Amino acid sequence: MAGDGIEEGLESATSPLLPGEKSTSSSATRNQHSITPVLVCSTLVALCGSFTYGCSVGYSSPAESGIMEDLGLSVSAYSFFGSIVTIGGMVGAILSGKMADLVGRRGTMWACQIICMAGWLAIAFAKKAWCLDIGRFLVGVAIGILTYVVPVYISEITPKHLRGRFTSANQLLVCCGFAVTYFVGSIVSWRALSLIATIPSILQIVCLFFVPESPRWLAKLGRQKEFEASLQRLRGAESDISEEAVDIRDAIEILKQTSAETRTLELFQRRYAYVIIVGEGLILLQTFGGNSAVSYYLGTIFAKANVSTSSGPIIFALLQIPTSIATVLLMDSFGRRTLLMVSATTSCLCLFLVGLSFCFQESNNLKELTPILTLVGILVFDLAWKTSKNPEFFLQKNSKPIFRLMNISSYLSTCINLFCFYFPTHKCAH
Repeated sequence: MAGDGIEEGLESATSPLLPGEKSTSSSATRNQHSITPVLVCSTLVALCGSFTYGCSVGYSSPAESGIMEDLGLSVSAYSFFGSIVTIGGMVGAILSGKMADLVGRRGTMWACQIICMAGWLAIAFAKKAWCLDIGRFLVGVAIGILTYVVPVYISEITPKHLRGRFTSANQLLVCCGFAVTYFVGSIVSWRALSLIATIPSILQIVCLFFVPESPRWLAKLGRQKEFEASLQRLRGAESDISEEAVDIRDAIEILKQTSAETRTLELFQRRYAYVIIVGEGLILLQTFGGNSAVSYYLGTIFAKANVSTSSGPIIFALLQIPTSIATVLLMDSFGRRTLLMVSATTSCLCLFLVGLSFCFQESNNLKELTPILTLVGILVFDLAWKTSKNPEFFLQKNSKPIFRLMNISSYLSTCINLFCFYFPTHKCAH
């Protein structure tokens, strides 16, 4: 199962989220492999999927005015276009685990990018609203699967002592895709932007033929020669992989024994209630926190606040990458629980500041403060939100007590996350 790759990734967490939870990280491994060119290239190829996700999230705002003008869409019709990606994402999330297990991590990413390309092309050449919606839905299906399979693949190909650093790149590339789409979208038309968004898909489709399959997936299927060849290729020709190979086989054997007894309803037993409520509750907190509405309709917010619709989004986009890097550094220094608490408090205050700035528009004396307060509030809010939005946030809810139910809980979390995204993105446009 995909969960065995994620399980060891839990050891890279720097502090417990739940009170009383003890860290299981070890100071060193007996056989720490170095970073090889194949490992780096394989990770970069997988991260094209994360970049694609960022492009899909960042597309709605810069394309809004062009699409509504060219195709004559109403606000309601465009809000449906912006939010239908989350419905597709839910479909993709349901399919992700089974698909990754059946056709492999590489095959799943390859199929996703084919679907994603079809979606972007449908948007680029759309003449009617229904064609836009179908394209956006297909993009959603693809990213719903990619958000699961990309971090799983990265966690399964990297050595244990490097796993935390490599998986952190997932969120960084999402922000890069988001930033590039915002920036390019302020220069080119929405149709050209759709075509540009196919570039990471094409790149990943081609490059996937040259990277190894996940060794853990191969071992799970009993393909021992391919498993050892893939692992050796990732670790380097001179590396001794015998110890790691044994560890992987043992982990898969344990997982098979526990998975045979796993039932979906076990996730809702009373002994897991506290962990599930905290984990899924934090997802709801972040989802309804307003980030999706801000990201999808940033241009409209800035226009109504009299912030420059050209410079405002560009400033917002340029801050995405440094804030993501800062997030990784803060995570290493303070841990998840502290950052989540600070993030929630700061986000709340910033949104209050943005709301207050719009109230000032009705006052002649304070009216000039609206653009400044809105811009500051939005920028600081985005920084605060990203402080807790990182790969380990999705891993922390799958703590040791519910490891054997990890795949089920992962599907549940992804579906809840994407389902709840629909309401802010659809309703906030009205």
